[in-house]
Amino acid sequence: MYAVIKSGGKQHRVTEGETLRVEKLDASAGDVITLDEVLLVKNGDDLLVGSPHVAGAKVSVKVVGHGRGRKLNIFTYKRRKNVTRRLGHRQPYTDIEITKIATA
Repeated sequence: MYAVIKSGGKQHRVTEGETLRVEKLDASAGDVITLDEVLLVKNGDDLLVGSPHVAGAKVSVKVVGHGRGRKLNIFTYKRRKNVTRRLGHRQPYTDIEITKIATA
């Protein structure tokens, strides 16, 4: 059994027991939350496709922890103008564990 969920503007194919890294969620480590934006559920030969979401389908997840991704260095310049600019960015993320996939 697997499902396709939407989190942080991205779609993820998940199965029960899987650990996944998504964009930062507003929850503490150890919390159990429910994701309602389920786009597809496949159980054996049964395939439920939502338009846009599957009615009554929910995915329960446990928040494992939070962190920040590796640093991205952004360097821009304009030639012959003596203009340079350096920036850095670290994207925050949340590690979650899929505990249950439920349909209506």
